[in-house]
Amino acid sequence: MIDKSLESMERSVEAILFASGEAVEAVRLAGVIECDLETLEILIQRICGRYRENESPIDIVTLDGAYQMCTKPQYGGIIRSALELKRATALSQAALEVLAIVAYNQPVTRALVEQVRGVDCSSLIRSLTEKHLIEEAGRMNIPGKPIVYKTTANFLRCFGITGISELPELPIPQEPSENNSENLSESLKNGHEALLLEPMDIS
Repeated sequence: MIDKSLESMERSVEAILFASGEAVEAVRLAGVIECDLETLEILIQRICGRYRENESPIDIVTLDGAYQMCTKPQYGGIIRSALELKRATALSQAALEVLAIVAYNQPVTRALVEQVRGVDCSSLIRSLTEKHLIEEAGRMNIPGKPIVYKTTANFLRCFGITGISELPELPIPQEPSENNSENLSESLKNGHEALLLEPMDIS
């Protein structure tokens, strides 16, 4: 016999994630439906199980302590056609290097990124921010209080990982180098060859 209380919470979780259109922190979600995180995980598994059983095009992904409802990757083409969405262009080598530096050193200031790359990175950081791959994460408590950056839930979703801990290990340089940004970007590319910049969910 189905636990009506559990079923009711399950429907509530599904409704919240559908209406949100973006990742919702597990702690916040659990607080709203008044359950603990363990119960929330059970609810998410129940929903995903139902989706699999019904061969639904919808899925729920885990993104660093948050959940997001999205469509499955195989439906990306038909969704783009229906909504007249342009296929996302791949990141440039320079943008990928900046993204890698932020991912492996976050939270990080623009100054540190530029120190690693040896060139001005303001336009690249702005572009990655506009693509919702990185975001401001406060300011350092030092003179000037520079802004620090971190990767976003969208970054995790685009790379198909649930948390930063799943990033591939950095390769050990065979030869000493003053600039290790190439090693960082290569590590990201080797671990995840296809970087999708369009969202997989439909809101």
